Amino acid sequence: MLKYKDFVPKEIVAPGFLNPGEHESFEEALNACNQWLLQNSQIKLISLETVVLPNIWSRWEEGSADASIGTSGDTPSRWHQFLRCWYHEG
Repeated sequence: MLKYKDFVPKEIVAPGFLNPGEHESFEEALNACNQWLLQNSQIKLISLETVVLPNIWSRWEEGSADASIGTSGDTPSRWHQFLRCWYHEG
C-alpha cells in the first residue's frame, strides 16, 4: 500500500498582528526525514519531493494534509516548504 509522510518545519512562534511568525529551517525538516529513513530501513522509498503550500499553519487549515488550502488576493498569505516522502512498507 502506498503511503506518505510529511516533514514540515515546526512552528516556533505563531504569527500575529504584524508578526509573520517563526518556523524551524527547511534543514531541520530534512534532518528529521533522514532520521526517519535511517530508523525505518524496512520501507521502500518511492520518491521524495519538496512541496510548497500556502497558509498550512493558519488556524482555518489542517496542515500539510489539507486537500484545500485557501488564499486571497486582499490579504497576505504565507507559503511553506516541506518534504513529502512516498513509500511502501514491507
